[in-house]
Amino acid sequence: MCDPRIIVALDFPDQVEALELARRLDRSLCRIKVGKELFTRAGPQLIEKLMRLDFEIFLDLKFHDIPNTAASACTAAAALGVWMINVHALGGKKMLLACRESLHQKNTKLIAVTLLTSLQREDLDEVGLFDTPAHIVQRLALLTQQCGLDGVVCSALEAAQLRSSGLIEEFLLVTPGIRLADSGYNDQARVATPRQAVQNGADYLVIGRPITRAAEPLKVLEKISREIYFV
Repeated sequence: MCDPRIIVALDFPDQVEALELARRLDRSLCRIKVGKELFTRAGPQLIEKLMRLDFEIFLDLKFHDIPNTAASACTAAAALGVWMINVHALGGKKMLLACRESLHQKNTKLIAVTLLTSLQREDLDEVGLFDTPAHIVQRLALLTQQCGLDGVVCSALEAAQLRSSGLIEEFLLVTPGIRLADSGYNDQARVATPRQAVQNGADYLVIGRPITRAAEPLKVLEKISREIYFV
């Protein structure tokens, strides 16, 4: 499988646990996501170590700042040689365009977070976004596409609607909040199983605890791979 659709989230507090888990996985079946806590603690050296294990890295730092600062951060992240980085779509058109331009002629993919999968309607009302998550996600996804980014992060529950809303086929949908049928939701609200996510049109599935906290992570990874490749 030359383009693994599973991205394993290494949401660990330190690099020792993260590297130990990574060594138990099959790089032909997955990519790796490094988020804010782990990157803040371990730094770019961890990215280098994971790349030496031949993993492609999604550096999930969700940049959201004034256009020049966000663009400079994207340039620095791409210089690490990672496969994908992300920004917040709520940063607006000028920021998205600046970030896209900062990666001109670079191979790193750039996607935008629409709404965090932990947010529900009442959370949006509290910050003044008086609309449903689905409508807000759709508007932000279309804006992201117009700005030339490679895709968005969205809930798997919204992927089907986005696929029918005018997005080009090549526009990537990266879906966190993936849970196995027999696992809990934890701090996610808008969740789906791996099979549901792929059926809804997701390109890549970000999966953390169902794999990283399993007694046999590789077996769970292999099981999910079989499930999503034969939908």
